[in-house]
Amino acid sequence: MNEVLDAVRAKNPEQREFHQAVDEVFHSIQPVLDRHPEFRRAKVFERLVEPERQVMFRVAWTDDRGEVQVNRGFRVQFSSVIGPYKGGLRFHPSVSLGVVKFLGFEQILKNALTGLPMGGAKGGADFDPKGKSEGEVMRFCQAFATELWRHIGADTDVPAGDIGVGGREVGFMAGQYRRLANRWDGTFTGKGLSFGGSLVRTEATGYGLLYFTEEMLRARNESMQGKSVVVSGSGNVSIYAVQKAQQLGAKVVAMSDSDGFVHDPTGIRLDTIRDIKEVRRGRIREYCDRHQEAKYTPGRGLWRLSCDVALPCATQNELDGDDALALIKNGCKVVAEGANMPCTPEAVHAFLEHRLAFGPAKAANAGGVATSGLEMQQNSMRESWSFADVDRRLMQIMKNVHATCASTAAQYGKPGNLVDGANIAGFHKVAQAMLAQGVM
Repeated sequence: MNEVLDAVRAKNPEQREFHQAVDEVFHSIQPVLDRHPEFRRAKVFERLVEPERQVMFRVAWTDDRGEVQVNRGFRVQFSSVIGPYKGGLRFHPSVSLGVVKFLGFEQILKNALTGLPMGGAKGGADFDPKGKSEGEVMRFCQAFATELWRHIGADTDVPAGDIGVGGREVGFMAGQYRRLANRWDGTFTGKGLSFGGSLVRTEATGYGLLYFTEEMLRARNESMQGKSVVVSGSGNVSIYAVQKAQQLGAKVVAMSDSDGFVHDPTGIRLDTIRDIKEVRRGRIREYCDRHQEAKYTPGRGLWRLSCDVALPCATQNELDGDDALALIKNGCKVVAEGANMPCTPEAVHAFLEHRLAFGPAKAANAGGVATSGLEMQQNSMRESWSFADVDRRLMQIMKNVHATCASTAAQYGKPGNLVDGANIAGFHKVAQAMLAQGVM
C-alpha cells in the first residue's frame, strides 16, 4: 500500500495539500484494510484517490474599466458512489488544482459521515472577490457558471459556497445556471431565502462546530459553560461559531483575520465584529478603536493565548506544531477544526499524544454540508422548514457524527481518537458502496 502513496505523489507532483490529506486517511485506515482483504483486492483505496472527473477551465470576464481579465476555474468530482457530488466553490488567489483536490478528497468522507446520500466534490477559481465591485463579481460569477453549468445538476453535482463564495456569489451563479439550463431544480445550495435557500444554512458550519465540540466535552463530563475560547478567522464560520459558543455560556476572548488578531479579556463583542466584517468589510484591528480594553497584535501569535477551547476556523495549515505545544502548555483542553485541515500533521500528533479532545475537520465542520443536504431535501419536496426544525436536525446530525466517530475509534482499539474514527467510519461506508456497485 505504500506504493499507492508513492504513486499518488508521482502522479500529482507539487500538490502538497492533497498529499497531506491522502497520507492522513491512509494511515488511519490500515486496520480496516487488514480486516477487509476484499477492499484490498478491489483496490478501493487506489480508486478513491483518483477523482472520477477533473474539470479545469478558463474564466474570461470584463472589469469595470472594460479590460478583459482571465482566471482559472476548477471542479473536481471525486466520488458519486453514495450520492450526487456535493461540495463548495472557493474563490481565492491561493486556489489551485492541488488545493481543490485536497478539499474534494476530504469531502468524500465528510459527506459520508453525515449519513446523507451525498458524494464528494470541490471547486473554485483563483479569483479574489475582495476589492471588486458588485458588477465585477457578478460578471465573473456568470462567466464561471457559463462553463460550470454543463457539469452540474440536482442529481449530478450540487455546488455550494466556501471561502470567497457567499450568498451573493451563489445567487449570481444560480441565476446563470437557471438561464442556461432553462430549469429551476435546486442545483446550488447556500441560496437566498427568496429562491429556495434554507434557514440555518448561513449559521450551519459554525453552529455545527459547537454542537460537535459540546459532544466532545460531554464525553469528558464537561460542557462549554464557563470555558474560555479562542477562534481564528472572522468570516462566516468564525462569526457563527462565536455566536453559538456565547449562547452555550462560553467566553470568546480572541478572533483574527489575515493581518493579525484581537484579544479582549472581557469577551469579544460579536456585534462589533459583524459590523466591521459583514457590513463595512474592514480589518479586525478596528475592533480596538471601539473597545479600549482589547489589544490588537499584528501577525501570528493567536495560539499563544491561554484558553480552554481552541477553534481554528480560518484556513488550511494555520496551526503548526509549535502552536499546538503552546496551546497544550497554556492549558487548552479541546481543539476542534472549523476550517478544512487547519492543523498541520505535527499539530495533530501533539494533540493526540497529549490526549487533548481533538475534533478533525471532516467531522467537526460537517454542519455546513449537512445543512446543504437538508436544503437539497427541501428543494426536492418544494418545502421550507422553520429555523428551529432545521437547527434541530443539524444538532442531531452532529451528535450522530460524533457518536459514529467515537464508537468506530473504540471498535478499532483507538478510544478517543476521533481522527482515526472519522477516517475509518467514512472510508468504510464509501468502500462498501464501491464494492456493491462493481468496478467502475
